[in-house]
Amino acid sequence: MNRLFSFLLILATAPGMCAAADSAAPVAPAAPAVKAEPREVTDLLEKFVSWLHHFYPSIDDGLFHWIACGVLFIAAILLRHIITNVIFHYLKKLAEKTETTLDDKLFPALEAPAATLVMVLGIFAALTVLQLSPQVDRLIGNGAIIAVLSVILWGFIRAGGAILDHLEEIAHERQMTVATFMPLIKKTLFVVAVIIGVIIIADSLGAKVGALLASLGIGGLAFALAAQDTIANLFGSLVVVMDQPFKVGDAVKVGASTGTVEDIGLRSTKIRLLDRSLVIIPNKSVASEAIINLSRFTQRRIEQTLGLTYDTTPEQMEQLLAELRTLLCQEPEVDPASVLVTFNNLGPSSLDILVIYTTVSPDAGASLRLKERLNLAIMRAVAARGLAFAFPTQTVHLPAPVVEKLAPKA
Repeated sequence: MNRLFSFLLILATAPGMCAAADSAAPVAPAAPAVKAEPREVTDLLEKFVSWLHHFYPSIDDGLFHWIACGVLFIAAILLRHIITNVIFHYLKKLAEKTETTLDDKLFPALEAPAATLVMVLGIFAALTVLQLSPQVDRLIGNGAIIAVLSVILWGFIRAGGAILDHLEEIAHERQMTVATFMPLIKKTLFVVAVIIGVIIIADSLGAKVGALLASLGIGGLAFALAAQDTIANLFGSLVVVMDQPFKVGDAVKVGASTGTVEDIGLRSTKIRLLDRSLVIIPNKSVASEAIINLSRFTQRRIEQTLGLTYDTTPEQMEQLLAELRTLLCQEPEVDPASVLVTFNNLGPSSLDILVIYTTVSPDAGASLRLKERLNLAIMRAVAARGLAFAFPTQTVHLPAPVVEKLAPKA
């Protein structure tokens, strides 16, 4: 980067430095204001002017420098024409044949900055070969630094914008949460790029940017203390974007709130609860709470207990258990590896059968319809064997004298 700055400084502040290698060419005095910097570009321009002047030694040196200036300017125009109408035309044709759309956006975005950079370099190269005053040379040098770095910054911003537009399209196609924040991300990166570019340009011009950066740091600290809640919510939104625990339309449980996500903003997330009321949760709370995404089940696990009456015999229980296992395993919407049917407990008022199975589909409605269908099949199986479901009952045993006293007299 320092060599680039030196190149720009030499390019714009080297007037009259066209010492010819041939003694027949007149030598212009060097300007005393030029610093002792790397001379690669200056030497190249000197050799170029001397080479041209060698063919036309009769032309006055001052006039020939103006001719060289015009030649460089025309060369810049021709090179710009080649870049826009040949190179980038070929690149855009090539981009149409690729599967990705990134290059379709990137090449048009870089075309204008590349052409402008060629013209800027050509203009300041043309001005470099003129024999101008040191004051004008300094102005040209500063202008060269500002112009070239501004064009480079413009190119980076255009390229970054094309890349971010491509990422935004992908995020929308995949319904990613980050798509909501892409406009903010693009604006933030644009501001950051401009600030960094201004600092680099100021530093290249010799300005003391250390004090400015220190002031920005103190100001940023004061701003962070004054807006810590807002900043906490912004960081919470970044956590939601990066982790993507849910997206708009998902059914979630955040803390004590269960409902459907309607909006994910910079400061808060809006959830429509089951009673159709709307709760707005700050993103800093969303980032710190445990989040259960009810829309991302891979399967649905169903567990229930069946209670039979105590007059069920062991043989009847064994036959019923075998029939229930067969019934569940033959159901296409049930994962056979998850089926568990067992005589689980001798309850206070029932013989308990534990039934566990997992649905193949994660859809809640499909799992409820499957459960209904299987429950009806279980009821038919129990009724077909002459068995009955138990319900909580109690039998009270009383002594015979008490029974005699309570019995109605004939």
